[in-house]
Amino acid sequence: MINIMRKRNETLLILVMLTVTLSSMSILLFNFVLPLIREEFQLNSSQVSWVTSSYTLLYGIGTAIYGKMADRYKLKHLLTFGLIVFSLASLLGFFSTSYWLLLVARCLQAIGAASIPAAATLIPIRYYPLEQRGKAMGTVFAGVALGNALGPMTSAMIVSVLDWRWLFAVPMLLVFTLPLYIKFLGDEQTTESRIDWLGGALLAVSVAQFLLAATIYIGWVIGGVIAFICFITRIRTAKDPFVQPVLFKNRAYTFYLMLAFVVTGIGYSLFFTTPLFLAEVHDLQASIIGLVMVPAAAVTALLNRQGGQLADSKGPNVLFFIASVLLFSCYFLLSTFIGSSVWLIACLLILGYVGQSFMGIVMSRSISLTLPSKHAGIGMGLLMMQNFISGSFAIAVYSRIIDFETSRSWNPLSASLAGSIYSNLFLGLAILCVAVFAIYRYNVRHSSKRSMREIEG
Repeated sequence: MINIMRKRNETLLILVMLTVTLSSMSILLFNFVLPLIREEFQLNSSQVSWVTSSYTLLYGIGTAIYGKMADRYKLKHLLTFGLIVFSLASLLGFFSTSYWLLLVARCLQAIGAASIPAAATLIPIRYYPLEQRGKAMGTVFAGVALGNALGPMTSAMIVSVLDWRWLFAVPMLLVFTLPLYIKFLGDEQTTESRIDWLGGALLAVSVAQFLLAATIYIGWVIGGVIAFICFITRIRTAKDPFVQPVLFKNRAYTFYLMLAFVVTGIGYSLFFTTPLFLAEVHDLQASIIGLVMVPAAAVTALLNRQGGQLADSKGPNVLFFIASVLLFSCYFLLSTFIGSSVWLIACLLILGYVGQSFMGIVMSRSISLTLPSKHAGIGMGLLMMQNFISGSFAIAVYSRIIDFETSRSWNPLSASLAGSIYSNLFLGLAILCVAVFAIYRYNVRHSSKRSMREIEG
C-alpha cells in the first residue's frame, strides 16, 4: 500500500512539473512576437506591450487569490476551474481577429493560469512528508527551468512556419492534464472559514498599482500606498480577514518573505539582461541567443531534484551556501569576462541559473515550514505574488541602469571595455549576493540562540 501511494505521489509530482513547464512557457511565448502583433494591428509600442503586461499583472495577483482559496476549497476544484478557463481563453486567442479580442484572451489566460503556481507550491506541502519536501519542490522548480528554456525556442519554431496565433495551441495542451489531476488529487482537508473578498480586492488593487508604478508610471505608487493602507485596516478589523494579521507577526515567515523578495530580484537580472548584452556586446541574433541560454535551463532542470534532496538530507543551510557560491561566481565571472567567448558565457549562465533555482527551493521550503496548515495556502500565495512584484521592480531598476552609458569598468580584472555597464551591474550583484548570505547566516545564528534561550527558560 505504501509503495502504491509513493508511486501515485511521484506520478502526481511529474504531472505538476509538466504543467508548470507549459504554464511558464505561456508567459514567455508572446514576448518574441510582439513586433508581428504590432504590425498586424497597427499598434504603438505602449499598446502592444499590454499583451504581456496584462498577463503578468493578473497572473501575479491571481496567485495570492488562488492561494487563499486553496485554504477554503479543494485543489482539484481550483485546478479544474483554472485549467478550463485557461484552455477556453487559449481557444479564444487562437481565433482572435482584433487586438481587443487578443487582449481579452490573454487576460482570461492569466486568470486561469494563476491557479497553477498556487497548486504547484501546495502539492509538495500537502502530499509529501517534511523529509521529502525539498525533493518535491525541486522537481516542481525544474518545470520553471524547462519552461524558460523551451518557451523562446518553441516561439521561434512556430512563428517560422505558422501564424503567431498558433502559439495559443501550446497552452491548450494543459486541458489533457485535467483528468489526471481529478484522479490523483485527493479530498484534502480544508477550512470552513469565509473568504473576505473585499480584503482580497484591496490587496489586488494595491499590488496592481505598485506593478504599474514599476513598469509604466511612478505616479501609480500613490494609489498603491492608499489601497495598501486600506487593506491593512481591513485585515485588522474584519472578522475573517483575507490575510490573518498574525501571519505577519510570524518573524520567520516575514524574514524569509523579505529575503525571497531580494533574492528573486537578483535572479531576474539573468533573465532580463542576458538577451540584451548578448545582442549588444556579442551582436547575436535572437535565435542564437536562445540557443546560448538553453544549456543553463536544461542543466538546472536536471539538477533541481538533487538540490531538493540535498536540502532534505543536509538541511537548507547547505543548499543556501551552495546557491550563494554559484550566484556569486556567476555574477563575478560575468563581470570579468563579459566580452569573452559566447560559449564561456553559456557556461557561466549555468552557474547562475542553477544557483537561482536552488535559492528558490530554499526559500519555498523554509517558508512552508513556518506556516501552520490553515495558513499554508495564503502564505505560499503571497510568496508567489511578491515574486512577480520583485521581478517587475527589478526589471525597472535594471532598465534604468542599462540606460546609463559608460566606458569605465569598476572590475579591475575586466579586460574588455565593451559592455562596461553590464560588467558594473554584475559586479554590484555579486557584492549583493555576499550581503544576502551574511544576512541569512546572521539570522540563522540569531534564531538558534533565541531557541536555546527559550528552551533554557
